[in-house]
Parts: sequence; structure tokens; C-alpha cells
Amino acid sequence: MKYFDEIQIGDTYALGRHTFTADDIKAFARRFDPQLFHLDEDAAAASHFGALCASGWHTAAIWMRLYVDHRRGMIEAARAAGLPVPALGPAVGFRDLKWIKPVYVGDTIEYTSVVTDKRLSNSRPGSGLLTITSTGINQKGEPVISFISTTFAERRGEPG
Repeated sequence: MKYFDEIQIGDTYALGRHTFTADDIKAFARRFDPQLFHLDEDAAAASHFGALCASGWHTAAIWMRLYVDHRRGMIEAARAAGLPVPALGPAVGFRDLKWIKPVYVGDTIEYTSVVTDKRLSNSRPGSGLLTITSTGINQKGEPVISFISTTFAERRGEPG
């Protein structure tokens, strides 16, 4: 776990990977994005996608799940080592969300986040703001999702 002051531009976090199954794609779509190309193989085959594919929101939700799991793992490791756990968040927004390629049944997406900028916060003196670019890359090495987020991070010795 790092404080804002210790975080460097270029710090990279491998969040994990997820393989999308037909059942998962359909279950997510039934609840949150019930377009036919996410629900029905025949309809998907006749669509511009050509096959059943995951909702873009599904790919983003998986990023969120893996991010939270990664963060919890870092917190647990720091506590186990008797180290302080700096505050991170809240996020102040997302921008430039792009669904670059469809995610099909059987695709495994690897998610990564990279610190691309940082600055001190004007509104919270005990914090800095991190700009993070997150991506999902499929098993062929092709980007399928990307977005930029901004979040607060606690400065060392200056609780937010």
C-alpha cells in the first residue's frame, strides 16, 4: 500500500483476468442490458456482432469486481505486515470509456490499471488526485475496453 507521495506515474496494477461464459453473459444481460445480441445466439448471429457477446457494461463491471478484490488483497497484506493502510477514494469520475472490440463467449480479458498523472488536491489538502488509465485486453492481445478515472489518494502524514 502506498501513499499518494509514494505513487509514481507509470505504477501498474495487474488486477486479474476473467473468462466470459455464455451463461454469465446472458445472466448479466437479463438483469442489466437485455439486448438480443447479449441474450440469444441466433439473434446475435444475425446481428452486426455475428455471435453472442458480452455487454460493455458487463466488461466494466468485471473490472470493478477485480479492482475491489485487488485492493482488498493489498489492504489485507498491509495489515498482516503491520503497515498503515492509506485511504484511497472516493473516485471523482470516469471519462473516455471505450468499448473497443466485442467480448465473445470464451474470451478471457486481462485487466490492468496504470497511474498516468497525479497532482495535489486543491479541495482536500490531505489528499492528491490520481489519474488512472484502465484497460482490458483479450487473449489475442487486443484491447476490448479502456477508460480513464480520477480518484483521491491520502498523502503521508496528512490524513484526508
